[in-house]
Order: sequence, then structure tokens, then C-alpha cells
Amino acid sequence: MTSPNLAGYQAYQKNKYQTASPHRLTLMLYQGAIQFASKAQLAIREDNISETNLFIQKTQNIVYELMSSLDMKQGGEIALNLRNLYLYMVDRLIEGNIKKSEEAIAEVINMLEELKSAWEEIGKGGTLE
Repeated sequence: MTSPNLAGYQAYQKNKYQTASPHRLTLMLYQGAIQFASKAQLAIREDNISETNLFIQKTQNIVYELMSSLDMKQGGEIALNLRNLYLYMVDRLIEGNIKKSEEAIAEVINMLEELKSAWEEIGKGGTLE
């Protein structure tokens, strides 16, 4: 990319995040976490320790961001349950990183995909059951 094109692309990317609704931002976080965790799984398969660590840390950072966005006062039991689920995910990611366990990472990916799917349904006007 030439410099003017790169600057334009970077401005577009920045604007995409700044103008997204909170709902859309949460979906983007789930998608990013899923992508990084999937890359971590691949790095484990390839026995690439540094990339495994990098992608697991990126996934953890996103999970922490999701956790920090919870409104514990208004969210009540749902927010509490989500926080506990996010904490469990972080524990599994740490275990996956230490033991280079694809299974631990796969479990986190599965949970993130389920949450993302539920969040998409909320955006369509559906309800969680």
C-alpha cells in the first residue's frame, strides 16, 4: 500500500470502531477473540511457542475487555454469570498456554461462539432463553 492509501485505510479502520454501536463493538470483540484463539490453536499444532503465547494473550486481553464492559449494577445476575464465565475462560486460556492444550483453547472458542451467537440474536430483536 502506498502511504496515502495506508493513511486512508487507517482512518477508515479507526472510524469503523469509533462509530460502532456498543452492540456492534461487543460483536467485534467476540469475533476478534475467536480469531486470535483459533490462531493460538494453529500455533500449538505447529509447535510455535511464541505465537501460541502471543495469540492467547491477545484473546485474554479481549476477554478482559468484555469483562470490564459489564455493568454489574444494572446487569444483575446475568452480568455476574457472564463475569464468572469470562473468568473461567481466562483460567482455561492460561492452562492452554502453560500446557499447550488445544482442548482448553477449543473450549474457550466454543463458549465465545455461543456468546457471539446469542449476542447476534439480541441484535435481531430476539431474546435469550
